[in-house]
Amino acid sequence: MTDLERIGGDVVVETLRSLGADTVFGLPGQHALGLFEALRRAPDLRVISSRVENNLAFSADGFARARLGANPDGPVPVTPMIVSTGPGALLTLASLQEAKAASVPVLGISSQIPVAGLGGGRHGYLHELPDQQASFAGVVKSVHSVRSVSQIPTALREAWESAATVPYGPVWVEIPQDVLLAPTTLPEITSAQAHPAPLVPLPELITEAANLLGAARNPVILAGGGALRSGAHAELLALAEALRAPVLSTFGGKGVFSWDHPLSGQSWLEDWHSTEFLADADVLLVLGSGLGELSSNYREFAPRGRVIQVEADAGKLESNYPALGIHADVKLTLAELLEWVPMRQSDGRAEAAVTDLLAKVAARLDVQDLALERKLAAELRTAVPEGTPTYWDMTILGYWAWSAWNADGAPIHTAQGAGGLGYGLPGALGGAAATGGPVLAVSGDGGAMYGIAELATAVQHQLDVTWLIVDDGGYGILREYLTDAFGQSTATELTRPDFVALAKSFGVPAKLSTVDSVGADVAEALGTPGPGVVVLPALLRMFAPTHLEK
Repeated sequence: MTDLERIGGDVVVETLRSLGADTVFGLPGQHALGLFEALRRAPDLRVISSRVENNLAFSADGFARARLGANPDGPVPVTPMIVSTGPGALLTLASLQEAKAASVPVLGISSQIPVAGLGGGRHGYLHELPDQQASFAGVVKSVHSVRSVSQIPTALREAWESAATVPYGPVWVEIPQDVLLAPTTLPEITSAQAHPAPLVPLPELITEAANLLGAARNPVILAGGGALRSGAHAELLALAEALRAPVLSTFGGKGVFSWDHPLSGQSWLEDWHSTEFLADADVLLVLGSGLGELSSNYREFAPRGRVIQVEADAGKLESNYPALGIHADVKLTLAELLEWVPMRQSDGRAEAAVTDLLAKVAARLDVQDLALERKLAAELRTAVPEGTPTYWDMTILGYWAWSAWNADGAPIHTAQGAGGLGYGLPGALGGAAATGGPVLAVSGDGGAMYGIAELATAVQHQLDVTWLIVDDGGYGILREYLTDAFGQSTATELTRPDFVALAKSFGVPAKLSTVDSVGADVAEALGTPGPGVVVLPALLRMFAPTHLEK
């Protein structure tokens, strides 16, 4: 094979470039050699590697989230990720579950065993699975298979279009090893384009929703992740001010409505005062949320008025609460509603209700011994420069951030969609690849060990990520859950490395911090180009749950 001889892998790379890709996340494997040879011959496509495939998928997820957040009105940032057959492919599953739950457009491309071995027979090929597709079918939006080189452009275009159609989500394409290596006489692919269809609301549903909102005495809006992903910031602000409606955000919707706006009830959804505030609305407009376990305060939310639910994922409509369900994109729906709802003059009632709500939330926190946690959350937010994306693992400080973090100018990305450990650092590496940095990652010591090898990736690609590791000696939140439920914990205490010394062994600057200096230490690290680690030994606690106190 020569540089002049095109193969199936070249057709993959050409199609990705034509569809709009400029960055590919990839980890080589024996069956995927044709793909990586083609990437070598395409210097205009940047390849970001990883040390483990699940972290590679988290990085692709973090890249897509950062690009989408930076330009919500631009092309949907479908992000290619390339892995090899069998073990490499399967290692991405937990990460793709998060991408699916959070509606992140990742395009997974995997090699397969040669065409002759497909069909479920036990031929003894390396990495062979009876049906690799079946492992992904329940995790991703769609699965696409290729059996010849000429099928590659269409399969990739259809997969890209699926990922970029609301609700966004991960997709999976499989291409056999021999197809990737096969010589081809196809012309260079330069015109492949995807055209995701807009999800427009039905006019009669807009009319009904506008009538309900126009007649409401106490309308409230709950803005979810779908509102944020649709880029509905301006439309939401306009509608809230027209209706004089308070806006609360789900954990996934943080940042779509200004934190300090007089109508902002913020996002303390695990506080019973917020739950009751939503339940008291005579019309509750739910935008891009399925009202799942977290958003409903563990199913204890019980609306007493009408619910209007705007949701791009048809399966989530009325899946938890009866509603006027509108299957549509949030931004398009709000634009239509603004043509019909009346403009109300402010009488101060909504603003006063929001002020009262936030005072009640603060008072409940004040009677708990949480000064350390509140101080740490506040100082960390102060340390983050304007425009810095943040990526949070499933850790106690991360759970605080779900509620307490002001995402205006500091977008928050978490793994609360599926709830798996290890997202923080690899997600942030993807974010840094997308934005150039700086980016903040936050993990506990337990979650940090899932991605510790990616410090090598940070150094290799010189990704500008500051990683804060809160070391409490184990799985802190599980320790708390087990102790609260059973009086003691089991299997939560962990042997850890010296994180500072370990980071330095990778060539990463690292510092052992304290609760008094962590804000300044993180700010200094974020202000220093390249990767850095700050380790904070601290035993943190969550605020008391309210769904158990009713």
